[in-house]
Amino acid sequence: MVNIKTQRVKTISEFHQLRDLPKPEHPLISVVDYADVKRPPDISDINWVFDFYQISIKRGVNGKMRYGQQEYDFDEGVMFFIAPNQVFRIEPELNATAVRSGWMLLIHPDFFWNTALAKNIQQYEYFDYSVNEALFLSDKEESIINHIIQAIRQEYHSNIDHFSQQIIISQIETLLSYSERFYHRQFITRKITNHKILDRLENLLSDYFREDDLAVKGLPTVQYIAQSLNLSPKYLSNLLKVLTGQTAQQHIHEKLIEKAKEKLSTTDLSVSEIAYELGFEHPQSFSKLFKSKTDLSPLEFRASFS
Repeated sequence: MVNIKTQRVKTISEFHQLRDLPKPEHPLISVVDYADVKRPPDISDINWVFDFYQISIKRGVNGKMRYGQQEYDFDEGVMFFIAPNQVFRIEPELNATAVRSGWMLLIHPDFFWNTALAKNIQQYEYFDYSVNEALFLSDKEESIINHIIQAIRQEYHSNIDHFSQQIIISQIETLLSYSERFYHRQFITRKITNHKILDRLENLLSDYFREDDLAVKGLPTVQYIAQSLNLSPKYLSNLLKVLTGQTAQQHIHEKLIEKAKEKLSTTDLSVSEIAYELGFEHPQSFSKLFKSKTDLSPLEFRASFS
């Protein structure tokens, strides 16, 4: 069995050296052409961790990328995002003949120092998506992204002056905003796949709440639901927000309230007994949630059936 080791790459200069690239023109930001990247022979035996952001579009990159517990086959026009300290592994296809192209934008967090983006980059949740939730771009969208990358490259290749950092920061913000827009488009346009996810979510929640052991296993978490659907929690919630207007947590609560209404209207169980059966440790928490969703207390709801 191959022993998988973990290698942390702390600086962009170190990355350039490992991939046999010329020294970067700026120590904190670099645009790299995939055609120029040399892979070490043992690349598939290494888990990689970068101390910087990586945004990339890859074409002709035959092989798989393992990211968390997910495995992803590269495809045309795929764009994905990796934040610092995320672990991934590349498994190139042996004897691959495709011509590699595309680029990767490397940005060290220190580049954002003393700018609003240092804090605001956390709002772009797709950095926490898995690679199987990558962004699929149309030709027009890819052209827009490539023009922004070219502008970033030209700016840091020019003579760095007092204005350079803010200009590049502005271009990165534009890149991130377009990426967010394209993800929202993807949630809507990939309807068949996304509607299957909604169906699977509905079935999963129905089965979960149909069981009588909620008191033992507790309420389902967003993490549990996402893992069962082979999605990251943030991707699932963002997808649901666009398609249904509700987050994953709200979908869980909706199914919970349905089950609570059923028990209140068809059984003689007390509110406390129902709360425990639905996985709540404290009946007060159940009553508070029920009223926030229905504008009625559990007892008031039950009385409406008398």
